[in-house]
Amino acid sequence: IGSNVEEITVRNTHFMVWDIGGQESLRASWYSYYCNTEIVILVVDSTDRERLTVTKEELHRMLAHEDLKNAAVLILANKQDIKGSMTAAEISQCLTLDSLTTRSWHVQACCALTGEGLPASLDWMRSKVVAN
Repeated sequence: IGSNVEEITVRNTHFMVWDIGGQESLRASWYSYYCNTEIVILVVDSTDRERLTVTKEELHRMLAHEDLKNAAVLILANKQDIKGSMTAAEISQCLTLDSLTTRSWHVQACCALTGEGLPASLDWMRSKVVAN
C-alpha cells in the first residue's frame, strides 16, 4: 500500500525504482526504503507554491538520514505544461538545494503527461550511477 516498484534500463544500466507515496500517513515508513539508495527522486508539482514549504522540510529531514548520506538528489519539476508553473531555478531556490554542498543534485523541468524532460532525467541518473 502506497508503493510500487519498477525495474528500468537506460543504455544497459539497470535501476530498481521504488515509487513511494508522499502523503503524510506514509512518511513515517519512508526510512525503510533508504538502505542502498543511490538516488532520491522527488516529484514536485510546479504549480503548488504553498506545498513547497512542507516539501522542503521533508526533503531535508529525509536527507539527514544516515542511509542517504551518499545519495544524489533528482527533483522532477512536474506540470511544466501549465501556465504559471515555477521554473526549475525557482524550485531549486525554494528547496534550498544550494545548501546540499556534499551531494550531487539536479532539478529537471518535466511534464508527466507528455514525457518532456524524462529522457534527460534518466540520462542524469545513469551518469551518476556510472560515475560511482
